[in-house]
Amino acid sequence: MNRQQDERGQVLSSLVAVLAVVAIVGGLLVLFGTRGNDSVADSGKPADKTTPKVTPSGSPSVKPSAPASSAPASSAPPAPTSAPPSSAPVSSAPPSVPASEKPSVPPSSPASIPVSARPAVEVYNNTARKGLAEDVAIRARQSGWIVTGRDNWHGKIVASTVYFPAGMQAEAEQLAKDIGVARTKDALPNMKKDRLSVILTTDYAG
Repeated sequence: MNRQQDERGQVLSSLVAVLAVVAIVGGLLVLFGTRGNDSVADSGKPADKTTPKVTPSGSPSVKPSAPASSAPASSAPPAPTSAPPSSAPVSSAPPSVPASEKPSVPPSSPASIPVSARPAVEVYNNTARKGLAEDVAIRARQSGWIVTGRDNWHGKIVASTVYFPAGMQAEAEQLAKDIGVARTKDALPNMKKDRLSVILTTDYAG
């Protein structure tokens, strides 16, 4: 009887040992299998470490991972919407202007006659305005002309005029410009042929 009890006790002891080993192996499998399935929400950041808590029964308790919807939005910069500037060459040539729109160039004024080449001048007053010939003579002298005579003119003159003998038209135009007379004309037969003659009428506003 004692031998049978000893054999039965050995069998029970062996069975208990096998069950204990199976329980330990099963617990390890459950533990490592659960840790392997722990996922990470955002692959760009390190996952939070969780320490499994082992219950007295040997089954591990794992903290659930955060849902995917709570993951922070991606911080990547938005794609540019505007197209890059064109690299086509820009022409630097000025736009063409129609000939009708080009500004007209005013005619050049006559060149100033040198003082040494200017002829003498005589000034005549053909109005009732006293001192007019003297006033114009002073103005002519201030412009570089040599006035050799002043007097009144009796007769009918159409408008204030600078009369010139042959070959002195350019000088007459320069004198007319200097004293403010708009008209030049060939000298009359009774005028001197070596100088310019100015006759002032009522239209003179200088």
